This record gives sequence, structure tokens and C-alpha cells, in this order.
Amino acid sequence: MTAAAGTGGDLGAVWQALASSPDPEIPVISICDLGIVRDVRVDGVTLRVVVTPTYSGCPAMHAIEDEIRACLADRGWGPVSIVTELAPPWTTDWMSPAARDRLRAYGIAPPAPAASPAVVRFVTQRHAGPACPRCGSGDTELLSQFASTACKALYRCLECREPFDYFKPI
Repeated sequence: MTAAAGTGGDLGAVWQALASSPDPEIPVISICDLGIVRDVRVDGVTLRVVVTPTYSGCPAMHAIEDEIRACLADRGWGPVSIVTELAPPWTTDWMSPAARDRLRAYGIAPPAPAASPAVVRFVTQRHAGPACPRCGSGDTELLSQFASTACKALYRCLECREPFDYFKPI
């Protein structure tokens, strides 16, 4: 079955299918909610899915590409071509509000808004850490710049004493 025939010209159905594909590192959010699926289009008989990795060396990209192909093949859509675009670079600002809510419910503090690359900030006083996703306290401390993955930092809540990951803003 060709992509054009398989989708019936309805790319919304393709987006909906991809929205059910979990991120391999954080399975409570989809690859669409994460914001790495940038575009879906039909090019002749090929379904092209454009992705931007969270960072250029992301080790999960091969698993994500495999998941995209399997998800679409299971629904009879193909052939599929996955195009990686590195520019503009992915930012945590592309994460959906639903993804942020699911991260919090999963025990990971969602990222704060990323700063504009054109803005230089000089911080002269200690800033508060992220709010604890378990109890909501803002009284938290950084334990390590790196947590279960390179895109997260490890914090501890000083109120409930629980450690938690913080998805770093990029």
C-alpha cells in the first residue's frame, strides 16, 4: 500500500498514530508531545516524517526511528522515509503542555521556559530550583547536573526529602 493511498490524503491520522508512540526514555510522553516530530508529508508514494532530535548525539534516535516505522507500518502506511533536521535545534519549549503535566505526574519536574539564545543573563543571586513534582515545594537542591539521562538533572526536595529528575531547559 502506498503512503498516499494508506493515509487517504489525511495526514491528521498519521499525526494521531505518531502521537501514540512513546518516547523510549520517558514512556509517559509521546514523541509528538516531546516536540521532536516536526512535519509529516506525502512525497509521491513516500510518507516523509521530519524529526529533530533533542540533541544531535541523542542515543534514542535509532529507537525513535524504528518506532515511527513500526507504528506507521502497523497501520498499513508506507514506504516511510525519516528525515532528520538539526536546524533549528530542538528546544524544550516545543514540549506540549500535556507532556509537561505527564512528566510532573511521572515524578519528573518539567523544564522551565528556555532562554532566548540572543539573551545573556547574569545571575547575581541564587535562584530557586524547580518545584518538587511530588509535593510541589520550591525548596529543592541540585544533587547532580546529570541524572538518568544527560537531558535531566538530579534534585532533592528539602520538604518531602524525595529525589527527582528535572528535565533541563534547552
